[in-house]
Amino acid sequence: MKFSENWLRSLVRVDADRTTLCRRLTMAGLEVEGVDVLGEGLDGVVIAEVVSAARHPQADKLQVCRVSTGDGEPLQIVCGARNARVGLKAPLATIGARLPDGLAIQRAVLRGVESNGMLCSAKELALDADGDGLLELPADAPLGAPLAKWLDLPDAAIEIKLTPNRPDCLGMAGLAAEVATLFDTPRLAQDVGPVSVTSQAVRAVRSDSPADCPRYLGRVVEGIDPAARTPTWMIERLRRAGLRPVGAVVDCTNYVMLELGQPMHAFDHDRLRGAVVVRRAAPGEIARLLDEREVVLDPGFLVVADDGGPVAIAGVMGGWASRVTDATRNVFLESAHFAPAAIIGRARRLGLHTDASHRFERGVDPELPRRAIERLTALLASIAGGRPGPVLAAEHPQALPPTPTIRLRAARLARVLGMDIPAQRVADILAGLGMQVVADSAGWAVRPPSARFDVAIEEDLIEEVVRVHGYDRVPVRVPSGALQVATDSETRVAPAVLRQLLVARGYAECINFAFVPSGLLADWGLGAAAVPLANPLSADLAVMRTAILPGLVEAARRNLARQQTRLRLFEFGRVFEAASPGAAPAERDRLAGMVLGRAAAEHWDAGKRSADFFDLKGDVEQLLALAAAADARFGAGGAAWLHPARSATLFRGEVVVGWLGVLHTRLRAALALRTDPLVLE
Repeated sequence: MKFSENWLRSLVRVDADRTTLCRRLTMAGLEVEGVDVLGEGLDGVVIAEVVSAARHPQADKLQVCRVSTGDGEPLQIVCGARNARVGLKAPLATIGARLPDGLAIQRAVLRGVESNGMLCSAKELALDADGDGLLELPADAPLGAPLAKWLDLPDAAIEIKLTPNRPDCLGMAGLAAEVATLFDTPRLAQDVGPVSVTSQAVRAVRSDSPADCPRYLGRVVEGIDPAARTPTWMIERLRRAGLRPVGAVVDCTNYVMLELGQPMHAFDHDRLRGAVVVRRAAPGEIARLLDEREVVLDPGFLVVADDGGPVAIAGVMGGWASRVTDATRNVFLESAHFAPAAIIGRARRLGLHTDASHRFERGVDPELPRRAIERLTALLASIAGGRPGPVLAAEHPQALPPTPTIRLRAARLARVLGMDIPAQRVADILAGLGMQVVADSAGWAVRPPSARFDVAIEEDLIEEVVRVHGYDRVPVRVPSGALQVATDSETRVAPAVLRQLLVARGYAECINFAFVPSGLLADWGLGAAAVPLANPLSADLAVMRTAILPGLVEAARRNLARQQTRLRLFEFGRVFEAASPGAAPAERDRLAGMVLGRAAAEHWDAGKRSADFFDLKGDVEQLLALAAAADARFGAGGAAWLHPARSATLFRGEVVVGWLGVLHTRLRAALALRTDPLVLE
């Protein structure tokens, strides 16, 4: 979330300086990732107009311009910008000015022509890193006025890193409410009342998927001016928030999204056919998006459609056919609440990440749509005119997320935090966060606002109190009490000792993921008890491992592919096997090892004998000696993944505790191994 500091301060009175503001936001969980200072050091930069422009007599890429500041004779300026033209208003750095990069403006002679100043781009003024050409100012910009004052500079673009549970701060209104609570200061009132209806134009709306879209509002605005220009103040706020100005209608929708946190969309009303319906996509349905891509949908996608098919992917991106263009005179405004579950992952499946999907995936206040559509209508009417029609709504209140009442006990609060916070302070903090608070003898009954999806239990309220009160004010105390030191039995060998022995015998320890491809376990015949993951990161990490060796042998294959011909690997880890339905998987610790190549490392005094079964058996016997396992014995045969004639089973008494031997020929072929690996588990 990136925003203009001046915009924030216009919504809430904060006497703190920028450093204090950023530190307080970070300490409250809204981590400030970066601050870009804008417009400092622009003394001497004024608004000017090009009154004439002629080609430089000695340079093809330069122009000799006459520039007026509204006072006195026009100044002669040599300029190399391609967009320098008669009638253009642009910033002029006058003689004596010093630009943010340290460049001092002086009289200069360029290819024999005198230049008395410098026409500037946004990049040269450190206002836009990608600014190309002169910064074009609107025709109503006052000549001679200081640029910094007219553009509300200096300012800072502050970027904060929001955790997914704080979508309420993805809008300036929510952020201002947060800052007002943190600094215990009043918010400045914002009038977002209903606009006057001056047209009877309507378009029917319907939600055929109430659980996915419990609230959908639409309004027609007729007769807007397609040539209307977005005002400079709005352009600058959008630009400082990281958005490019596009046109009056789109800029207004983006502005309301940034201001209130409610993503908005505008359709060309004349390109829509019939009612607007929110529904699930049909299998194989095709939509052409604003980026001109055609995507194939399935019922997992929620779409906004008319009689001709999808006109937008709900909560992600609008459609190409119904887009607003320079010829649009009648618009249909959309303001909706889409359930996060209906939006999560849909943009990613299409290779997209939009501002709308970013907000809807995290959750948008279900009470915002009506306020947002009134605000958008008012902005659009003030900039592009138009006659608003009535708001039509498709609402299913029973499908809206509930707001529970939560008990917060004073004793529990004090115990968790280790300090006492005055009861009135607790109530003020919660009320400042928009919560309804009723005090009683044991604590408070609290009802969070509809925007705070993350506040559901008592611990959530405790977190809210301490983060506003200040984590740095929580006392640091050393825990007291009698501590009991747990000691291992003398008959148990610690894993660290086993590791030391194996390393001393030339093994290297591996650490592999506990997730493996399901096909790999199937090759080993170990997939029957595998525990599948509900939401795997990839197909290669789809199930929990039931044995360590499959992953260890895969690690060996990667080493062999890199010319490591002598390998001794081991891993000490945990395996997981499915239990009864509804029960947690059974977890067991295991040790696995693998030997491949020569018995001894290459040396002038060592032979070239390959390691065999008895080398591996000797390593196992050393491990057993550490444990003083007198009842251990080896038996013929082994697991199904071992060679039937070159393997053994390890017993302790009558209990099978391991297997060792040569990997089965079938498995060796399936894994494309050139030599026989010796393995143990």
